[in-house]
Amino acid sequence: MEKVLVLIVGAGPSGLAVAACLSELSIPYCIIEREDCSASLWRKRTYDRLKLHLAKEFCELPHMSYPRDTPTYIPKEEFVRYVDAYVDHFNIFPKYSTSVESCKYDEVSNCWDVMAHDKVTDLEIEYTARFLVVATGENSEGIIPEIPGLHDFPGEVIHSSSYKSWNNYIGKGVLVVGCGNSGMEIAYDLASHGVETSVVIRSPLHIMTKGLINLGMKLFNWRLPMKFVDFILVTFANIRFGDLSKYGIVRPNMGPLLLKAKTGRSAVIDVGTVELIKKGFIKVLGPISRIRGNSVEFEDGKECSYDSIVFATGYKSTANKWLKNGESMLNNNGMPKREFPHHWKGENGLYCVGLAMKGLAGISRDAKSVVADIKSVVDSMGPF
Repeated sequence: MEKVLVLIVGAGPSGLAVAACLSELSIPYCIIEREDCSASLWRKRTYDRLKLHLAKEFCELPHMSYPRDTPTYIPKEEFVRYVDAYVDHFNIFPKYSTSVESCKYDEVSNCWDVMAHDKVTDLEIEYTARFLVVATGENSEGIIPEIPGLHDFPGEVIHSSSYKSWNNYIGKGVLVVGCGNSGMEIAYDLASHGVETSVVIRSPLHIMTKGLINLGMKLFNWRLPMKFVDFILVTFANIRFGDLSKYGIVRPNMGPLLLKAKTGRSAVIDVGTVELIKKGFIKVLGPISRIRGNSVEFEDGKECSYDSIVFATGYKSTANKWLKNGESMLNNNGMPKREFPHHWKGENGLYCVGLAMKGLAGISRDAKSVVADIKSVVDSMGPF
């Protein structure tokens, strides 16, 4: 058994941010990670051309800025280098290849009892912690929806987290299901290299440029009303892209910033996908009704054959698989019960970071709030 004051589960940006904030206050902690590296999503489950969609000023972790020569929109390789430098700077030593099997609160000891499995030694490790920080992220596990006939599709079926680049799809027909940032950028990556590409768009979405979103965030930070900022963004987007409804793309009634705040759904940052749609290099299709062999049938009656299907259909939290007694903080989907900005705290020393769908800026805000709260409790406890 290892007794720790603070146990952080997850060594992605969320867990590392908490560790750094605790280090700054000399509060001892232990951080465990199921993968064999930090920021595994960024290293292992992102496509090659990925760049951060927000300007670097909105993507810093606590207490450490990016180097001055860092580009405004950071490529994933450069972000990973920043994470590595962050780990080194704050002397963070995660216990890798350690997955939490179960966790529950002990009313007698007033501590969290955590059972973990060391995948290297195949040993079970028990931790007891006064404070528990859930930092496993909202992107723990990819979602592939159930579609009639999908299991009998003879071609490749992958989640977008397994997609790397167009190289593996030369001469094939690919259907990308999902119209978020990943889906639209994967469709661009394929079509811009000559791959026959279709994309399923099932719901209204905002399409913006990086510059517009950067402008919107700056205007909002200047305390302009969100609805007014949204009006500006939609007006400029309409000027930039024109009416996209004839291409199967409809804007939501709610503005892009308000939609993000209310639902967590981000605007799509265009990387050139719209132009390829307009030119007919990317075919836009509606919801799928079923799959027969390699033929995909759509709700509007259309039918097309494909060699591969890429599901860019999002992720889910897996915290509820191992966390018991977390109902004060998380709902049945493993996401916070309370609305932002009051989402990060549960009962009995339970916290979460990075589950508010607010990106890296939200992670930084969460980590600072959590650690400040831990410090206030620790100070009341006396020396440790």
